[in-house]
Amino acid sequence: MRLEGLSVARGGRTILSGVEAALEPGRVHAVIGPNGAGKTTLLRALLGDLPLSAGRLTLGDLRLEPGRLSAARRRLWREAFAYMPQDTAADIAMTVLEVVVLGRLGALGLHLDDATLLDAMARLHQAGIAPLANRPIGALSGGQRQMAMFAQVLMREPLALLLDEPVSALDLKHQIALLDLVRRETRARGHVTVVVLHDLNLACRYADTLLVVANGTLRAAGPPRDLVTAELIGSVYGVPVEVLRDSAGSPVIQPLGPAPILQPELPV
Repeated sequence: MRLEGLSVARGGRTILSGVEAALEPGRVHAVIGPNGAGKTTLLRALLGDLPLSAGRLTLGDLRLEPGRLSAARRRLWREAFAYMPQDTAADIAMTVLEVVVLGRLGALGLHLDDATLLDAMARLHQAGIAPLANRPIGALSGGQRQMAMFAQVLMREPLALLLDEPVSALDLKHQIALLDLVRRETRARGHVTVVVLHDLNLACRYADTLLVVANGTLRAAGPPRDLVTAELIGSVYGVPVEVLRDSAGSPVIQPLGPAPILQPELPV
C-alpha cells in the first residue's frame, strides 16, 4: 500500500497533511502518537471511510483519490480491507461462532455450507477460543471478545488489516496473545497490517515499522530499533524519557521526571 501526499480535512480544518509512506505486505506497521494526533483519522482514511482532500492511496491495482466515488468503486476498495474498531462491545443474541461467520457476510447465501463453518472453527482455534464457539458473545470477557472479533476479521480474507487500539482494554496476557496472533497471521498470509497502539513498548516489540504521527503529520517512520530515540519520543509526547534495550535489542521506553500539566485537546 502506498500513501502519496495523503491529506484529510474535516469541518474546514486539516487533520492530516502530506502523509507519505510505503506499507509492505507481510509486515506489521504500528501507528503511534499522542491523543488527537490523527491516528484514527489515518486508519479511517485508509479504509475509505473519510474522503481525501489531497493525495492518493494505492493498494495493488486499486486506487483511491479525492473526489466523489461511485458506490461500486468505494465498495470494491473497502472489500480489500478488514477493519477492527476500538469499541467491539457486542450486546447481540448470537454465539461466538455465528459472530465469526459474519466475517463472510458478503459471500453468505441462504444456506450455510460446511466449508464456511469449518473455516470459522479454524479461525477460533487460531485465536485459542474454539471451546467457546457456542457461548453467547455477550458472555465473554473483554479479552475473549477481542479474540473472537479478530477471528471474524480473519474470516474476511482481506489484503489489508486495520486495527484501532485492539489491546487498549486488555490485560497483559491477552495483549500478548492477540498481538502474537496479529503478527503470525500477517506473516503467514501476507497482509498489509496497520495497527494503532498507545503502548509504546508493545509497539516497539511487535511492529516491523513505526509510523509516528504528531499534529496531523507523519513525523517519522522506520524500524523501531533504528527510529526510537529519547529525543524523538520526548518531543512528540512532551514527556522526558530514556530509551533502554531489552534482551532482544528492542527499545524499551521509560518516562522520567514529573508528568507535565495537561492542556485541553482539540477533538479529532
